[in-house]
Amino acid sequence: MSQLRSPSAEARTGRPFSRLLTVVAALAVIGTMVGTTIPAQASTLSAWSTAAAPAAAPAAPAAPAGVLSFPQAKAEGKVSSIDWGSRCNVPTGTLKYPSFFAGPCYAPFTGNNGGATSQGVTASTIKVVYYVPQANDPILNYIESAVKDTATNAQNIQTMQDWVTFYNHFYETYGRKVVLVPYNATGVSDDPVSARADAVTIATDIKPFAVWGGPILTTAFADELAARHVMCIDCGSGDTNSYFQQRAPYVWSLGMLPQQSIVHVVEFLKKQVNGRDATFAGESDFTKQRRKFGMIDLVNDADSATLLTDWQKSFKSAGINVAQYVTYASPTDLQTQAPALIAKLKAAGVTSVIFSGDPVAPQTLTRAATAQNYFPEWIISGSALTDTAAFGRTYDQRQWAHAFGVSFGAARTGVTGAIPLYEWYFGHKPPDLTGAAVDVIDAAFFYAVLQGVGPDLTAQNYQKAAFAAPPTPHAITQPSLSYGHHGIWAGTDYGGVDDATEVWWNPSISGPDELGRPGKGLYEYVDGGKRYLPGQWPTEPTKAFQKSGAVAIYTTPPAAERTPNYPSPANSGT
Repeated sequence: MSQLRSPSAEARTGRPFSRLLTVVAALAVIGTMVGTTIPAQASTLSAWSTAAAPAAAPAAPAAPAGVLSFPQAKAEGKVSSIDWGSRCNVPTGTLKYPSFFAGPCYAPFTGNNGGATSQGVTASTIKVVYYVPQANDPILNYIESAVKDTATNAQNIQTMQDWVTFYNHFYETYGRKVVLVPYNATGVSDDPVSARADAVTIATDIKPFAVWGGPILTTAFADELAARHVMCIDCGSGDTNSYFQQRAPYVWSLGMLPQQSIVHVVEFLKKQVNGRDATFAGESDFTKQRRKFGMIDLVNDADSATLLTDWQKSFKSAGINVAQYVTYASPTDLQTQAPALIAKLKAAGVTSVIFSGDPVAPQTLTRAATAQNYFPEWIISGSALTDTAAFGRTYDQRQWAHAFGVSFGAARTGVTGAIPLYEWYFGHKPPDLTGAAVDVIDAAFFYAVLQGVGPDLTAQNYQKAAFAAPPTPHAITQPSLSYGHHGIWAGTDYGGVDDATEVWWNPSISGPDELGRPGKGLYEYVDGGKRYLPGQWPTEPTKAFQKSGAVAIYTTPPAAERTPNYPSPANSGT
């Protein structure tokens, strides 16, 4: 049975701008989840609905032939009869690298692995294509400029090759090693024609088992790969659960799907925010008024329009009145449109603005609000990295000082995560700092599931292993994620992250952002970053802006999540 150790599930929301960063990253979420694995098994397909009650999780099936995890060996009394090798800490049964979330050991495989079980698979290798965006992609450059990311594609590729070395060393891959083949995009991030052509080239000429990454603003790449039966992970794919169900088992999302994030945000607002005064607004008149909600939403295609309808229906069902909706299609459009959008919210008397969009847009929107002397509450919906300090610092601080809401990221620590793990193993900083923290999630997820698949590697068996794995541990410093049927969501879950936490912006404190850059302004995690599954949000008023119990960055991990200490292979020469 596979143990799905979270690859920091992104906290990505699955919107068109959700992968928006091959760039800065579900960093808060992702950097902590590099060492994760997948735990048990279950798979039942049915329609997904946010309205239906979750079904009970089915019993875990038996592990595939050739697969023996440490927990299973312990249950069967076989631990002492197996040579677990130098990569395993036998007393704990976990892989020997410094992460509390390190995956379980798997018994080293011997024997015939079946050879070429799928395209891109041989007896000794698993071919994986790594999609590299164009270096001069104007869309990515616009986004990256907001956080001053300067890494080159060559540095990014080297960093990913290094991560493959790390995972090939620690994870059980049944006699095979992953071989990473970089592929340079021929078009920009929103070009469906070049995206489809790239997918055809990859599928017919390179013939990999899987692809990591893809163009962020079109589904054409993922659609074509799925049609040609090539698995793709985090490849700029669709928004809805039905999208993934129709393309299963080939297309995979790592973050929470937008429909799922709506469930969390609406529950949080209903239980903790709605029907109370707007006490956190910047205008004194607002603080004495009952909250009057408005929403800014990114709508640029049919799927995102459907999601806006989902928001509206969910708000109505929860008894939450949203007085004014405004939409935009791209952050670049806001250079001219932001003043008018803000004016509509102000004219409607909105005290509390719910934002659901990309991480660049609030820069323009908050400046426009200040220019109009309009200081509402800003309610974060966990969308696309708006809940990271790297972007929070780029917003007008007079506005963002009144921002709070839901985050699908996890409470940060200063000593754990992807970048420290890279430095521990290789003895130097990664060539691409953001790539080390962000793009690694694709590798982390791939290997975590791979351990549970066993020697008979196919896309169908990959899905079985992912669905079979129980949810990753519920913790403070990483999200929990799962796929399939585990009694968390109705129907079959094709998203990754399941739980959420509450944050608020503190413009007065200083510390490193998710890329380690010092500066002023950090998110504070309510109740130390306590996380909630859907249906678990407490009913008392929000604790936003209460310093008591809030944590910005743990200087040491929480006691229950302390990192084990192992000598660095870089120092020992092993």
